[in-house]
Amino acid sequence: MASLLLWLQWILSIAWFSKRPVNAQYIPNLISLLRILLVAPLALCLSSKNYTASLGVFLLAGFSDALDGYLARRFNWTSRLGALLDPLGDKLLMVTTYLILGLQALIPMWLVLAVILRDVIIVSGGLLYRFLVGDVVIKPIISSKINMVLQVLLIFSLLLSLSFYPLPPMLLQILIWLVLLSTLISGSCYVYQWGRRAWMSCAGNKL
Repeated sequence: MASLLLWLQWILSIAWFSKRPVNAQYIPNLISLLRILLVAPLALCLSSKNYTASLGVFLLAGFSDALDGYLARRFNWTSRLGALLDPLGDKLLMVTTYLILGLQALIPMWLVLAVILRDVIIVSGGLLYRFLVGDVVIKPIISSKINMVLQVLLIFSLLLSLSFYPLPPMLLQILIWLVLLSTLISGSCYVYQWGRRAWMSCAGNKL
């Protein structure tokens, strides 16, 4: 816990003592960057099986995600850097959390592999599309948003059960299967979407 407090103090000191003025439109980017920096203390808490502190860091990261998203939409504080940092922070947090909990046998490793493989396929497909077709404009689809909500809900429920209030095992099992189902569906939707775009682009170039 002491290490976590020191890490958070270091993060806050960067923002507080910075001498360079921060343009308001870059505030969401700063929040996303701070969320990325939370990956290390979260991994430390999970690895030491301090699930109470892990839940606190996880909730803080979730709040930062909601806050930077709200600021970006409300004031149109968007940028290409923000479009990269925001999903990067989300993926790093989720992959780190799932991987550590999977290694601790708290969630099935096959679910961990499914979650990671989905992200690898999406990133690889985007890079392949960029190399073979053209610019990539990634817009989250509904199935992907549902998948993210279920992934977060599973981790929150598990950490809550391990720290404060034990939840029924059946509830956690249902969430596990829902995460798997939504992972497969959203991954398939992305493959179909990118494949269709690539095919239409290639067909259009041949005309």
